[in-house]
Amino acid sequence: MDEIQKQIQNVEKAIIHEGKMLTRAQKREINLIKSRLNYKKINRATRILGPGLITGAADDDPSGIATYSQAGAAYGFGLLWLFPLMYPLLLAVQETCARIGAVTGDGLAAVLKKHYSKKLLYTSVFFVVIANVVNIGADVGAMAAAAKLLVPLPFSLLAIIFASLIVVLQIFVPYKHYAKVLKWLALALFAYPITAFLIGVPWSEVLVKTFRPDIQMNAEMIYLIVGLLGTTISPYLFFWDTSETVEDEVESKRIATSSGNGTPKITQRFMRKIKLDNFIGMTLASVTAWFIVVTCASVLFSHGITNIDTAADAAKALEPLVQGFPHAGTLAKLLFSVGIIGIGLLAVPVLAGSSSYAISEAFGWKEGLYRKFSKAKQFYGVIILATLVGLAMNFLRLDPIKALLFAAVFNGISSIPLLWMIARIGRNEEIMGEYKNSTLSTIGIYGAFLVMTVGGIVLLWSLFV
Repeated sequence: MDEIQKQIQNVEKAIIHEGKMLTRAQKREINLIKSRLNYKKINRATRILGPGLITGAADDDPSGIATYSQAGAAYGFGLLWLFPLMYPLLLAVQETCARIGAVTGDGLAAVLKKHYSKKLLYTSVFFVVIANVVNIGADVGAMAAAAKLLVPLPFSLLAIIFASLIVVLQIFVPYKHYAKVLKWLALALFAYPITAFLIGVPWSEVLVKTFRPDIQMNAEMIYLIVGLLGTTISPYLFFWDTSETVEDEVESKRIATSSGNGTPKITQRFMRKIKLDNFIGMTLASVTAWFIVVTCASVLFSHGITNIDTAADAAKALEPLVQGFPHAGTLAKLLFSVGIIGIGLLAVPVLAGSSSYAISEAFGWKEGLYRKFSKAKQFYGVIILATLVGLAMNFLRLDPIKALLFAAVFNGISSIPLLWMIARIGRNEEIMGEYKNSTLSTIGIYGAFLVMTVGGIVLLWSLFV
């Protein structure tokens, strides 16, 4: 980049020295050099973003969008106070997961297998895979339903198209290119802040409700709160972020062996990159989720629509209610639907991939999206099977919102033992060396563990008392 800047300066100095006006050819040359410089600056900035950004975007998957939409529709702004609480906990957990992958060169399941109880590992993997498959089914269905609002094609055909596209991309597109696709899909998250600014939000009330909670607990609200916690701080994100950080190291030649068993070559600069990547990803995820609740509370709750079945239902319901300017409702529906489809295309691979990483690492199979299909058939087989089972769920007579909330609550409860282990691994000097967690990060993870545990206990108490 410095060389390009010098080229520009030398050309300009030579022209000034000669006392000549710039010719069109010289201007084109300088502009071309400047465009190359700007491209390099943008490219360098985007290289910072990787697993953290993708993980954060996947956190707001269509099932998460449905859960956030239901929270806004059912309780208005009453649950906004959760987001300032969840954000630092989410950040601490995911940054630690990424750090574990970077330092060890192993995914989370592999680290648990090497250093801790295998019974805990297999139990955790089982629960995560079950929840992931339910989420995949819900996400594929939500994408198809959202697309059906935009194109006149049958729901079943759209669901099959999306599931097939996702599987094909994961198997046949090299990781370095596929990761770039996922990063660009993260832009779909901006659909929700834009939608919020289209509809006329009482921002003063929103800010008050965000930072001054008015808690009125009942069994239904507690269930939804645990669901919100579970869909935000989710086990599949733990496995994905850890393993994708290893993928990044393999791709950047920081791990010498292609088996993923080599000792990573890491630096303080690389660890700062990981921290920044996760900060951006988790911030974007949390802010977007907050905007979804704000949007649905402002439009649906205020018009007496307190129950929705899918994220696509939320998008459809917006159209007749948003009247800020001509065609505002149509635009709101369009943005909401595009967001569902875009994030679904990102999230389903993350869900299927995290299941495959967890199972493959637990059983010692060769894994990694950087490997060709022929070199990791079992790994890709799990991805295919998880996606197909999720797709099949859409042809069963299941209540979509109940399945979604069940998966979210299931995630919330199954994350409890994993959070405890992540905190222990992060502080284990034998595993993490000089890159072990700070006291503040450890407090954040134990905070997430405590919140999830209390939420689970209160939920069980409310259901049986």
